[in-house]
Amino acid sequence: MAKVAPIHYVNNKEFTQAIIEHNQSVKEAIAKDKTPPRVTEYIGECIYKIATRLSTRPNFINYTYRDEMICDGIENTLQYINNFNPEKSANAFAYVTQICYYAFLRRIQKEKKQSKIKQKQIENAGVDFATYATIDGVEDPAFVNSAVEWMKENMLSEDTAYDTRKAKKEKKGKLDKFVDEDSNS
Repeated sequence: MAKVAPIHYVNNKEFTQAIIEHNQSVKEAIAKDKTPPRVTEYIGECIYKIATRLSTRPNFINYTYRDEMICDGIENTLQYINNFNPEKSANAFAYVTQICYYAFLRRIQKEKKQSKIKQKQIENAGVDFATYATIDGVEDPAFVNSAVEWMKENMLSEDTAYDTRKAKKEKKGKLDKFVDEDSNS
């Protein structure tokens, strides 16, 4: 039985060539003091496909804010697409994938920070977990218990771990590191 060649959702050679041509037209427009052209429909479609496909990886698939991650990836890619240098690399697919990957990581960090802020606001407001977990006036004890346990395990433990890491970083300055290295010698 003959092996079927895999169908790629983005052709790297065509995509790289399209980006090179776009970057040349942008440089020419800037040299003539004209407004740079927009990316072509093909480039935009490829960027969207790469960001969407990357978001289906196991480390990104289960986030509820996956759409925001995709949008951040596309936005960052469009922002930095003109920095692609074909002399350094002839792989525009990898370039775009890396931009999207780090945009996803930044979005996850932003969302975690917002979640911690939300948790602290709930704690500071003195909201009782049982009241917080009621839905339409009907209290489900199973939901209350699972919500409380989840908050205790995830939010509070992450928050204290974050605070201790931050305290350690602030505690050791350059002088402290120098003293520690000197005393070890």
